[in-house]
Amino acid sequence: EALTTSQVAAISTTSLVSLDATQVAALTATQVANLTATQIGALTTEQAASLKATQIAAIETLDLKSMTTASFAALTSDQIGALTAGQAANLTTAQIAAFTTEQITFLETADLAALTAAQIVALSSTNMAQLSTAQIVALTATQVTALTTAQVAALDTAQLQALETADIKALTGAQLAGLNTEQISSLTTTQ
Repeated sequence: EALTTSQVAAISTTSLVSLDATQVAALTATQVANLTATQIGALTTEQAASLKATQIAAIETLDLKSMTTASFAALTSDQIGALTAGQAANLTTAQIAAFTTEQITFLETADLAALTAAQIVALSSTNMAQLSTAQIVALTATQVTALTTAQVAALDTAQLQALETADIKALTGAQLAGLNTEQISSLTTTQ
């Protein structure tokens, strides 16, 4: 903790990788915020998993994109919940695809709403099925239109009922054709 932010930023990736998880967890949020994209990309899965939620939230938005998918997949649910909407909006599609079924449930609604259409398409159908109704409500019509037919077909009846009228109107013919009879009959009269 005694290192200045400029000293932390000057640590080589080789030296950074040699830190154990306890040492990485001891960095302050300010020190973590000053890690470079190269340093973030060099974090091992063990180091990434050791970061506190406050440290994750402190990572510069564009630097977070450098984290490997393996390290990203190692993040805990608390760490995923600490992501800011700005960070979420700048995740790579590979990082989005790396979400585990547990991680996706901890993505805040504001974070989910901040995702681009390309990021939404990167979610697996399995992860779509894990979204809460609150997360489904957070989807925009643009995001709903971008969903693949497999993603839409993975939604259960409660999730479909959570779609807002504008979202239902945004569904394409192919998306609607991919729904089964139970899903279609679950739509409310206002949808």
